[in-house]
Amino acid sequence: QVQLAESGGGLVQAGGSLRLSCAVSGIIFSLKAMAWYRQTPGKQRELVATMTNGGSRIYADSVKGRFTISRDNAKNTVYLQMNNLKTEDTAVYYCNTRDLPPFASWGQGTQVTVSS
Repeated sequence: QVQLAESGGGLVQAGGSLRLSCAVSGIIFSLKAMAWYRQTPGKQRELVATMTNGGSRIYADSVKGRFTISRDNAKNTVYLQMNNLKTEDTAVYYCNTRDLPPFASWGQGTQVTVSS
């Protein structure tokens, strides 16, 4: 059974930085494309960043140049470095695979709140 555990969120002022982590278990992590998503109340979950098993990175336009996705296959962990945070980045952040189908079970997410 796949388990996802996000951490690293918090309250930060606009312009600040945070580094999110997502520990994954129950799969052969190195074979999976991994992604970060975010969701705010009343809105659909939004794809933020993807990293393939080959190391390619894809970002939503809203975070390009500010966020960096990375992974450590030895630790079964995917990271999201978030710099120059904006108030509109406030959301609950989740990780999951970008492959189809996605993992049925999502983690609890980690709350990121950016104050002005």
